[in-house]
Amino acid sequence: MMIVKKVFTAATVEEAKKAACEEFGVEEEKITFEIVEEPKKSLFGKMKGEAKVEAEYQPPTKTDVAKEYMLSVIRAMGIEDVSIEVDEVENGAVFNIGGEGFEELIGRKGELLDALQYLASLVCNKVDREYFRISTDCNGFRERRKAQLEELAVKIANSVKKNGRTSALEPMNPYERRIIHAAVSEIEGVTSRSTGEEPYRKVIISSTEKRYNGGYRGGKGGGRRGGKGGRRDRRPREHFDITTSFEKDYKKPKPEDSLNAGLYGKIEF
Repeated sequence: MMIVKKVFTAATVEEAKKAACEEFGVEEEKITFEIVEEPKKSLFGKMKGEAKVEAEYQPPTKTDVAKEYMLSVIRAMGIEDVSIEVDEVENGAVFNIGGEGFEELIGRKGELLDALQYLASLVCNKVDREYFRISTDCNGFRERRKAQLEELAVKIANSVKKNGRTSALEPMNPYERRIIHAAVSEIEGVTSRSTGEEPYRKVIISSTEKRYNGGYRGGKGGGRRGGKGGRRDRRPREHFDITTSFEKDYKKPKPEDSLNAGLYGKIEF
């Protein structure tokens, strides 16, 4: 833990202490002072020399800055009885927030947790240039949300695999999109990718099986010329509307990438 020590010189001890407070940007109570030298009175009563004071200051860590910021925001929301437990991890920390009334405000998808995580990250990373990763949680919410997203991914992927229709999920943040991609990657016959611009970026789940006139290769009634079923069905393919209710509600759809991606294209989060 870094500790800063510096000697300040002024006409008086009080002025030297004031100079230390101004340089460190904190109140006098947060600095430890040691008087090195004081001005002395001369024979005629005048002060001779200068005051020298050694100031010792321990700057707050990024964890301290992030925690204090979160507490101030939550208390400003009217929740006084709040606690934050911090678990230090490599290159960051996990902040588990607890308190009566807070859990009811985090939202079904954890919007409040996401907002606090983002803002606290901006605040604490102004301390220095080394990036510090912030994660927020509340009574195991993140694990419950992860399980919900994995269940959703499996359900949609199986539906896509069965009917061959591309499916677009609602917009999600990068963390949640990674969960969807990871779950889909475990299922054969389907693939996933992200498309669109934040905050409307979403996951697209598609089948990796090629379709032939309404059926799959090798499937019953494939409709290929010369096969069972007579002439090839030349009816135009049905157009599937993948616009989500999220976009319709906000009426501000963002331009998105083409859906004609390769079967095993690189996943973009």
